[in-house]
Amino acid sequence: MSDKPSCELCEQPGGEVIYRDDNYRIVLVDDERYPGFCRVIWNAHAREMTDLSSAERAILIAAVFQVEEAVREAMAPDKVNVASLGNVVPHLHWHVIPRYENDAHFPNPIWGELRRTPDPSDIEQRRARVERLRELLQDRFHESLL
Repeated sequence: MSDKPSCELCEQPGGEVIYRDDNYRIVLVDDERYPGFCRVIWNAHAREMTDLSSAERAILIAAVFQVEEAVREAMAPDKVNVASLGNVVPHLHWHVIPRYENDAHFPNPIWGELRRTPDPSDIEQRRARVERLRELLQDRFHESLL
């Protein structure tokens, strides 16, 4: 039996995998309130950005910026939240979350106090944009391999 604690992001993909290479993966998170919520997850178990080499950090943050650009283009949010917390899952990953002034938590973080119940039609409109986001991410990251 191993005394190494289990890690959710080492054992599971963390969402629908849109792209994966040797360094990181990009996933769409199935969050009913936040369609278009993505994560960029470093594949190897690391807790902090400074656990990576400078070159690895550059690779990871470039991916985060590309995901943010795709989220902005496809989801047309009022704001994008980009966060690396790791308090609950201490495995290096970045959240890229489209935010809207009328979403459930705005202006609070999505893990904060609920502010309102969003209009279901707004959520449906956002869900309809996710396929475009999926396509943009696949195109951008496939092209980066060429």
